[in-house]
Amino acid sequence: MSDPPVVLVVDDETQIRRFLRAGFEQERFVVNEAASAAEGLRAATLQPLDLMILDLALPDGDGVVQRLRAWSTIPVIVLSVRANEAEKVRLLELGADDYVVKPFGMAELLARARAALRRHTRGPASASSVNVERLKIDFARRAVTLDGMRLTLTPKEYRLLQILAQHAGSVVTHQHLLKEVWGQPHVQDTHYLRIFVRKLRQKIEADPNRPRILLTELGVGYRLGINAEVGEPVGA
Repeated sequence: MSDPPVVLVVDDETQIRRFLRAGFEQERFVVNEAASAAEGLRAATLQPLDLMILDLALPDGDGVVQRLRAWSTIPVIVLSVRANEAEKVRLLELGADDYVVKPFGMAELLARARAALRRHTRGPASASSVNVERLKIDFARRAVTLDGMRLTLTPKEYRLLQILAQHAGSVVTHQHLLKEVWGQPHVQDTHYLRIFVRKLRQKIEADPNRPRILLTELGVGYRLGINAEVGEPVGA
């Protein structure tokens, strides 16, 4: 049996740390705590971690994500009372894996934590496929099927879906998608994304007006559903 994942909760509010500890321990995580950014970064250097939950409003919290990303790739989920879209984009571009606005439900945070762990432990280079609801993206065959039936996608539609699948369960910013699909000169052309997302939803969603597979993060980007399942690595 594999070892339980280790999560470090970095928050200066004792009640929040207790709430998160209870929720994660109920799901068989090993929980460590830190009450400041400095303490959290020190803890991350001294012990193996699988995930960090980071409060954005720490008194000494400026630059934590950047400093951590200088030497670590562990998933980081940021918690904040601020729902500012520009701030979300900034943190995601700096290397945070996800962003959850307070107040939040523990079930949602756990689902996002599991998605981040799956993506980290079975990265896009080794995964053979990703399944979301009725949809399967097969990287090896460059094939997309819905209920077992192969879909006809344009090269850009496939590339867009491929990038989202490689980050399954985590939000991907507009700018990252535009850069990867259309190139750096088009990183501000969000209308391209809206058009292609609408076309994709018409092909993959039971009800394109109420999507369950390709989800919108308003003002930030898109994600594939957090219940995405990553296939076995190639050659496993």
